[in-house]
Amino acid sequence: MKIVIGGQVEKKAIEGLIKELDASIETSVKSDLDAAMAIKTGQADYYVGACHTGGGGALAMAIAMIGRDQCETVSMPGKQPQEEKVIEAVNAGKKAFGFTGDHMEKAIPMILNALKNKA
Repeated sequence: MKIVIGGQVEKKAIEGLIKELDASIETSVKSDLDAAMAIKTGQADYYVGACHTGGGGALAMAIAMIGRDQCETVSMPGKQPQEEKVIEAVNAGKKAFGFTGDHMEKAIPMILNALKNKA
């Protein structure tokens, strides 16, 4: 599995957390444009990104490049990630996931578990 990391905050921390949870996942930290292009061109399987709102800077370029129907806002200020919603998004074929930087410790494990157990 190849995951690109974009967004506005915590990119290196997100990469470290992914590697800590599953060292077999190939990760790459990129600019938002390059990360979205990697998804669009098939160079990566999934995109994760964080910003202060969970959907703005984290997903703006992914939405523009691959379409809103391929993106999911996993969390935002005042709205914690919900495992059921992450599973639904993954099973619906979403490829890009945005969340707030302060929720990454909850969001990343949920996203990875959903991807590994995709129906």
